[in-house]
Amino acid sequence: MPARIRTAVDPRFPTELTRRRTERDLSLRDLARLGHYSKSFLHDLESGRTRPTSDVARQLDAALEAGGALAAMVVDPPAVTTADDGDRLAYLVTNPTRLDGAGVQLLADVLAAQRRLDDALPAPMMLPVSLPHWHTVRDLAAQARGRHAPELHEVAAEWTQFIGWLHAEARNDNQAVRVLIEAAREADAVDSGPLAAQTENFRGYLERQRGNARGVVRHFLAAYHTPGSSPSQRVGDAVQAAHGYALLGDRPSAVRLLGEANDLATAAESHPPPALAYWLTPTFSRMGLGLAYLALGDRVAAADNLRAGLDALPEDQCGAEWTVEYRQALAVAGG
Repeated sequence: MPARIRTAVDPRFPTELTRRRTERDLSLRDLARLGHYSKSFLHDLESGRTRPTSDVARQLDAALEAGGALAAMVVDPPAVTTADDGDRLAYLVTNPTRLDGAGVQLLADVLAAQRRLDDALPAPMMLPVSLPHWHTVRDLAAQARGRHAPELHEVAAEWTQFIGWLHAEARNDNQAVRVLIEAAREADAVDSGPLAAQTENFRGYLERQRGNARGVVRHFLAAYHTPGSSPSQRVGDAVQAAHGYALLGDRPSAVRLLGEANDLATAAESHPPPALAYWLTPTFSRMGLGLAYLALGDRVAAADNLRAGLDALPEDQCGAEWTVEYRQALAVAGG
């Protein structure tokens, strides 16, 4: 396993590079002279045969006067391990029976870094970064032995859930459902209530993107009633199930669940969210409340809650892809 997470490249980069070049009426030979690259190298970039580095993207951006658009499509993720750590992980991959606690923690750190990176980069950029690591960790978990193997199985199960989320976010619906079903099985196998609940939550998110209100209710209610889930998870799940009921026109059920969520909110404030759902701050669920109130026809309450939730987001989450639906809802609410 490498010491750095692989450079993230937006899959639209080849097309955007070609578009920018042709808009300026430049041939590959012209751009080669401007950017000091070979014509064949540029051809491979535009055909997708070669992945650009961040330096290449910046230089081409400058040559084409793209205003940062090309540079933003290629990102070097932060280093999450040292060279020694990279050697340790490489050793574990080839010697899975020598698994130790430090190795499991390093893998957990890589996953945590990828989750944080997802807050800043689009899911189509994250999937090529994350899929190879997921496959490696699953293979390692299948072969691992000893007292640290259960810890690794938990990390692998959480990674499966994360890959399912990325597919859902990218609207690879069939892959998302397939992977999240596997994530639910793995969550039960490692006996993790928070992981099982969050997997159902991601299924509910996918159904909301599909416009399937009944599916929204089904999966968020399943998350809400999952034994062992945290109070902060249950608050968010109740609110989002209420949104589904509101979309179905079942106002009494929506209002009832919003009341239950309000009752749980105090308990949630005194219990930190699980690490696998680090984003569940006390104000996070207000965005879900905003969606529910909007579906119930209360635009004032919707705008107040959506604005409060969005304004309270940490800086590194403000531009995340998953915030788009809340910003669009705020615009509809008149906020």
